[in-house]
Amino acid sequence: MLKHVVFMKFRKGVTEPEIEDLEKGLAALPGKIAEIRGYDFGRDVLHTERSYDFALVSVFDDLDSMKRYQVHPDHQLVVGKVKSLSESILAVDFNY
Repeated sequence: MLKHVVFMKFRKGVTEPEIEDLEKGLAALPGKIAEIRGYDFGRDVLHTERSYDFALVSVFDDLDSMKRYQVHPDHQLVVGKVKSLSESILAVDFNY
């Protein structure tokens, strides 16, 4: 199994409706992309100086499954939103 973890630091001026739209887009992906085995995301609750604003943790059978997810058109639409809202994006992918 492979876990894909993404952290997002939103740029200044990102609005609540923009974040809600991102959440709706993310929530729809498991119903559209068969490779997704697990999918959790949410906003940071601590808001410390080292915190990022948003995180996503997804689970795939293997690296090939995650690669198919990454190029899926519905995922690419959400990636566009993530990039437009974020000043910084970090990712870690690991087997477990």
